[in-house]
Amino acid sequence: MAAMALDGFTHRTLEVNGIKIHIAEAGDGSAGTVLFLHGFMELWCSWHHQLTSLSRRGYRCLAPDLRGYGGSSAPASPASYTAFHLVGDVVGLLDALSLPQVFVVGQGWGALLAWHLCTFRPERVRALVAMSVAFMPRNPAVRPLDGFRRIYGDGYYLVRMQEPGHMEAEFASMNTRFIFKRLLTTRDTGATSLSKEWWGSPEEEIALPPWLSEEYIDHLAAKFDETGFSGAMNFYRCLDLNWELMAPWTAAKVAVPTKFVAGETAMAHKNKAAQEYILNGGLKGDVPGLEEVAVVAGGGHYLHLEKAEEVTEHIYDFIKKF
Repeated sequence: MAAMALDGFTHRTLEVNGIKIHIAEAGDGSAGTVLFLHGFMELWCSWHHQLTSLSRRGYRCLAPDLRGYGGSSAPASPASYTAFHLVGDVVGLLDALSLPQVFVVGQGWGALLAWHLCTFRPERVRALVAMSVAFMPRNPAVRPLDGFRRIYGDGYYLVRMQEPGHMEAEFASMNTRFIFKRLLTTRDTGATSLSKEWWGSPEEEIALPPWLSEEYIDHLAAKFDETGFSGAMNFYRCLDLNWELMAPWTAAKVAVPTKFVAGETAMAHKNKAAQEYILNGGLKGDVPGLEEVAVVAGGGHYLHLEKAEEVTEHIYDFIKKF
């Protein structure tokens, strides 16, 4: 089973943007600083492979728990999780650490945050590596939740998640370790995601792949047992609010030097519409700074865990040019 080394990192908590942000770091920064932004239902430790490897190559590696997660503050109001709050946290973190500019690596929701950061404050980003979630241009004609309802129906998890407390109660009825085993090992992210039939029997014994350890599952489960899931879910409760607030950035482009990395079997790539957008010029049109697209053979959504060494090399090969 894969080992998980969570020792050797420096931890501190900073006052940022009116809240507390926990951050883990490693490395002396002789080659530059890399900020890692985690995804939905993850924590700073999802980057432990990359923190270890890149810090040994001279990079100062920073991995915060985003607001609502782990050791960071979790404001109660869902309206406190807009793109502007999240980007504000990142900018405040960089200011607190006296870092005028950094490399940014984001996966999943962290990639979405990174796209927003590059849209609002591009001068703070030396180069971007975005994984698993491509840039999503604002459609002024369709609210995000209306779009998801049209495609997937009212039963889709993003729609069901909108009522605070509803999906938290569903999660509370299941063992937290089971939740993370199912989420991290699934290849099915379609219309039934996170539904009762999608979860299956909680008595099912889910075998872990070689890249995922019981120790890692235990660590995530223990943290989320402490904090609950509302902070993570509140990100999704701001989808329509973000759409309203971001009207001034309609048709905005991302000019920051960018590499996009997707897993071959992940929804971010295997969906035909996504492939068309990513590979046939759509993404490049919205992200003129796009320099590379890498599709990792056999990779799923959690690329940085599943294909850790390959992903680390993709990151290093790109950022070392700047």
